[in-house]
Amino acid sequence: MKATRITTAGAIILLASVIVSAQGRGNFPPGGGAAQQPAANAQTQQAPRGPAPTEKTVVTHHTANIGGQAIAYTATAGTIVINDDSGTPKASMFYVAYTRDNAGDISKRPIAFSYNGGPGSASAFVHMGFGPKRPVVSADGHGSPAPYATVDNEDSFLDSTDIVFVDAISTGYSRPAPGENPAQFHGVIEDAVYFSDFIYQYITRNQRWNSPKYLIGESYGTTRSAELSGILQNRHEIYLNGIVLVSTVAFATADPDARVLFPFPGYAATAWYHHLLPADLQKETVDEVVQQARTFANGEYHNSLMKGDKLSAADRQKTIAQIARFTGLSPKYIDESNMRINSQRWFKELERSKRLTMGRLDSRFEGMDADAAGERVEYDPSEASYEGAWVATFQDYVRRDLNWQTDMYYTVTAQVQPWDQNGSERVAEVMRAAMTQESHLKVLVVCGYYDFATPFFGIEYTVAHMGLEPDIRKNISFTYYESGHMVYIDEKAHHKLHKDVADFIANSTGK
Repeated sequence: MKATRITTAGAIILLASVIVSAQGRGNFPPGGGAAQQPAANAQTQQAPRGPAPTEKTVVTHHTANIGGQAIAYTATAGTIVINDDSGTPKASMFYVAYTRDNAGDISKRPIAFSYNGGPGSASAFVHMGFGPKRPVVSADGHGSPAPYATVDNEDSFLDSTDIVFVDAISTGYSRPAPGENPAQFHGVIEDAVYFSDFIYQYITRNQRWNSPKYLIGESYGTTRSAELSGILQNRHEIYLNGIVLVSTVAFATADPDARVLFPFPGYAATAWYHHLLPADLQKETVDEVVQQARTFANGEYHNSLMKGDKLSAADRQKTIAQIARFTGLSPKYIDESNMRINSQRWFKELERSKRLTMGRLDSRFEGMDADAAGERVEYDPSEASYEGAWVATFQDYVRRDLNWQTDMYYTVTAQVQPWDQNGSERVAEVMRAAMTQESHLKVLVVCGYYDFATPFFGIEYTVAHMGLEPDIRKNISFTYYESGHMVYIDEKAHHKLHKDVADFIANSTGK
């Protein structure tokens, strides 16, 4: 990855999306307030008083074809109760752990903790994307009507690492203890603290302290991972081998024009995919088109935005022509938008003449609105296409295959607003410090070209501005996919992801 050269006068607030819901699920407005306590306007309704939560585990045994081999494994679905320092139960966190059988000394086998984002999204999606079973969808990720089916996930990470999928408190089957105010769990720091306590309990009970340890978070889950990298070190002396950031977004405060540029290379990739670019660009590979769009965004486009009203008429028209060349939008529309393309409007505008809209989580997907002349899309066609299959297969799988029997509602999307943003301005710095203090800690950044929930150009910008020393900076690597936010829905992408993560783990175990 070539480092981006956009400059701003201010600091980066986030490594991943905290101020908005990157995942799409749990798409709620931001909150604020003091650390370790609910925000002033946070929800204050406490859970009804009742008996303290109890722990439960269900163990099942399975075999799946993964990585070209039959792998026997044990699945443990369960809950862990998290207590405060006085021993009072605060919450019950649901997890499913997959451990490979006959893998030798389990205390030395890698273990990864994986979760979704939102904030407010349960971890069913990464569970069915990285775990040993996956839904049957089309090769490019489109869903189909029920009845749905699952198959062995040949690209599960289980051949390289044991995996523990965890639901954040208030999502999935994880819940506050009776009488506890849910808002105390809903914030950047608060959320990470409880995850750190869960990880501590899990590795202690299962004798995994000596195992190479990994975090694999998606969307807001990458923010959680960045914060966890520091909290695990400082709170529990738990040192990680690696972090996999899947679909990460960054947000800059001081330079609004920088944020305008974050989606731009993705616009070019999408226009290429839908055959809307000039013939010479259309002949290029998507990687080549993206690189040209990066160069333009870092150079002429950014410089033109920075000049503002001082930009000459001739230079303005020249820049507009180039924007149109890379995006497939009309020069008139770009001019009327003052050269600042709002992605929410872009979803509607790109194929308006065909009465089609673009997907937010994956812009390869097209939709149709009742009002073709409208300003905003009515729904995300990518999410609408595959989410039904993803959720239904998980709901069936966790009961039928894992034998987790409960009348509790599985909360796919939790109401966690307002989300306490305290600490969000230091998330990138937390990970920088963790990587510097633990100089062997490696990070793999997974980017989908067609992801507009977390545009890849934004995380490139964040990493380029983290202030890492060269010896530490080399521990961060990027990998790119012709897919969207959920890179694993695409057949070619999940094959590549499997190899990339396996190589990453093999190169960071310290052996």
